[in-house]
Amino acid sequence: MSANTWLATGNFNTTYRQEQKTFFTSLDRSIFTFFLVVLFMWPVFFQLTNKYMLVIDNVLIAIIAVMGLNLVTGFAGLISIGHAAFVGIGAYTVASFCQVLGTNHIAVTHFWPVLIICGGITGAIFGALIGLPALRLKHLYLAIATLAFQQIFQWVIQLFDFFNKGQTISVGRVFWITGKIGRKDHYFFWYYILLVVVVLLGFGIRNLLKTRYGRCLMAVRDNDRAADAMGMHPGLTKVYAFALAGFFAGVAGAMHAYLYRGVGFESFTLKESIDYLAMAIVGGLGTLNGSLWGPAAIQLLDLQVEKLAESAAQYLPSSMNLATALRPFTFGLVIVLFLMYEPRGIANWWRIVKSYTKLWPFRY
Repeated sequence: MSANTWLATGNFNTTYRQEQKTFFTSLDRSIFTFFLVVLFMWPVFFQLTNKYMLVIDNVLIAIIAVMGLNLVTGFAGLISIGHAAFVGIGAYTVASFCQVLGTNHIAVTHFWPVLIICGGITGAIFGALIGLPALRLKHLYLAIATLAFQQIFQWVIQLFDFFNKGQTISVGRVFWITGKIGRKDHYFFWYYILLVVVVLLGFGIRNLLKTRYGRCLMAVRDNDRAADAMGMHPGLTKVYAFALAGFFAGVAGAMHAYLYRGVGFESFTLKESIDYLAMAIVGGLGTLNGSLWGPAAIQLLDLQVEKLAESAAQYLPSSMNLATALRPFTFGLVIVLFLMYEPRGIANWWRIVKSYTKLWPFRY
């Protein structure tokens, strides 16, 4: 390669190890490090209320869930309409421990990282089971199968007394090195935990896509028969794509349970599955950074719509119920506009910006 490691212009790869680098230039590494430092340091200098910290924590949880959805839908090309059910499985894994051991048992409050991993593993197991129909089903039929799983999950949660028939199951406050995390520092603490998990899982996906298993996902998405002819196993690839998606969703659900200190049925309905799918579409299917842009954009849209509804309610009669109607209207409108004019999502805007700077100082 060229001696200049800061600019991409004039550099070329001569080995597979160079091709598989996480950062192609020192400039990429420096920019990533800068933004990472900003993300970790800004809460120290800018104190936000619990309301806005909760919104940011929700964005990070949605990012983890959408990362998994992007693996199965974006990279593997398998439509999943029941992703919120996998998130719910992770959350109800933690709730099950609370039901059996007690809300404030030491396993729940002190060994919460283990329970989060257990939530991910449980989600991966159910993901692999739901992935089995993908051996014979494709496209719309597979989407209906995942929708059926969403409905079965909702029916089971609402039926059994062990899950409190869908009503809230309390989860105890966690302990850290400094002791019990109080109400004042609760959202602040989980921001850092969620941010660390997002970074680790993001690097995990980035490295997975460089392996033959990650390439199998994209090959099966493009043409599963051609992938089979090249020696890949399309069926096994589809199953472990669902298993990976279930793991990410299970981790997101377990952290959701700890963040809200409770698990309720309303957080894992079909509406939430549609929201996750919309986040993946707006962010950009089949892209890692799209999993970051999508949840942030949708959550920001919800905040702005809420403020707009509150402002408009002062001038319009209450019988119009604008707050109820405005959110689904804007949500549907954004999805339609992105599908029509930018089907590759916000990630494509980021790609265009990078393409202008990648060959600098040359114009093209």
